[in-house]
Amino acid sequence: MPDHLSVDPRSPHHKPFVFEHEIGIRLNGKDRHDVEEYCISEGWVKVPAGKTLDRKGRPLLITLKGKVEAFYR
Repeated sequence: MPDHLSVDPRSPHHKPFVFEHEIGIRLNGKDRHDVEEYCISEGWVKVPAGKTLDRKGRPLLITLKGKVEAFYR
């Protein structure tokens, strides 16, 4: 698994070959199913902040910090 990965195809951290298999993200021991971007070495994930959208119509993301684990399901 890459150290830094994003779901957004416009991001420089988007790697489409990784998404051929289902990915799981665990933050502080809890499975998260709403992660848009993560970085294992820096210990953060970005998740949507409810139904809030930015001015371009994309979900507004908040950063959660903790121990991040990425794995194939």
